[in-house]
Amino acid sequence: MHTTALATPTFNLKAVVKETRLKPDTLRAWERRYGLPQPQRSKGGHRLYCQHDIDTLKWLVARQEEGLSISRAVDLWHNLLEEGRDPLVTMPVASQLSGTSTKPLVSGDALASLREAWLDACLNFDEPAAENTLTHAFALFPAETVCLDIIRWGLAKVGSEWYAGKVTVQQEHFTTAMAMRRMQTLIAAAAPPTRQERILIACPPAEAHSFSPLLLTWLLRRQGWTTLYLGANVPLERFEPAIQKIQPHIAILTGQQLYTAATLREMGQVLNSIEVPFAYGGLVFNLYPDLRLRIPGHYLGDTLEEAPGLIENLLQTSQPLPSTDATPAQYPDTRAHYLTQQPFIHARVQALMNIENTPMPANGIAEINEHLSQNIIAALSLGDIDLLGIQLLWVSGLLSNRSVPLALLDTYIKAYDQAAGEYLDERGKPVLEWLDKTTGNGSQYREN
Repeated sequence: MHTTALATPTFNLKAVVKETRLKPDTLRAWERRYGLPQPQRSKGGHRLYCQHDIDTLKWLVARQEEGLSISRAVDLWHNLLEEGRDPLVTMPVASQLSGTSTKPLVSGDALASLREAWLDACLNFDEPAAENTLTHAFALFPAETVCLDIIRWGLAKVGSEWYAGKVTVQQEHFTTAMAMRRMQTLIAAAAPPTRQERILIACPPAEAHSFSPLLLTWLLRRQGWTTLYLGANVPLERFEPAIQKIQPHIAILTGQQLYTAATLREMGQVLNSIEVPFAYGGLVFNLYPDLRLRIPGHYLGDTLEEAPGLIENLLQTSQPLPSTDATPAQYPDTRAHYLTQQPFIHARVQALMNIENTPMPANGIAEINEHLSQNIIAALSLGDIDLLGIQLLWVSGLLSNRSVPLALLDTYIKAYDQAAGEYLDERGKPVLEWLDKTTGNGSQYREN
């Protein structure tokens, strides 16, 4: 599979160390344990390597940077050969890539260039370019750097660009799919666990954003932990029997939005009831620290990078649960009453908006109804109705970025206030008071 020139033994051990950046002990260990590479010997008994040996070593290093253990990388090499495929051609390292549509790297900050190249490929739906860019990145940087500072950065960027109205839903979905596929490949290739404790990672009901917990799963497996990932939108039904069967030493839950912070809290209460420690994190808890006072678990910090260390600390030392704020006594009744009246309120809002002859389409009104309703229920579940202001600020920004007049949001909230006043009685007082306060001062949910 390689030419005579590539197979000619020319390089001594020192030259190979300089070229591959592998230590001499590592080279000898790989040769002894795995039979790769297979250098020849000089008359004096010294190892002599050919160019193909060096290319093989670089290929193995590239696979390690992508998350494979050395033993699995060697197995992959042999499997490709058995299939009649040259590994160096089938899965080339960065220096061998050619003919790709990936942007050429500019001089200077290579990491920033790779970030932009990967995101640009994703936004143009160019799958080969996106994959080749990551192959470049894994050859140049540690795998953690690629995952955290390129893939995660790209997803955060595309999310903010979607919010600003500069990226379509289709572009966001494609970028997310590319990122998720790469993380799943890395997890599948991770080395077997070396630590006994079992860590469960899951997204609570209604939480669809699953990249961060998937990335955390990989980071923990890289450190040797036995980690089970249940995925997005894990329902509460049969959750407790599953926990009893898995018997994790700790459960990790992630929530990104207000309404999933509420379902996370509910899932955490199940874990507490069966004495399984749990920790949590997610964007919504970073943005609104007061929410942490509503969750009966251990907060994992503001950055994903610090989470593995905090999890290890929780596994090694028994720590009491942080204190949480009590839910006002009236809130459970308010929540139940609101749920029964919700369909009538929404129908009345639709009618009132039609009377006002607003330019907002019916499906748009239904969508905002659903969004506000989810968050009213969440705020009542979490014990703080004023959390709704967070969501109105978010919606106002979204409308503004899409050139929708904010006056429409004022009109909508007034209609909702009127409809709620018609269908909620004294039990709905917390919701009614919040709506009255909001319609009396609409500017409070607008960005300054």
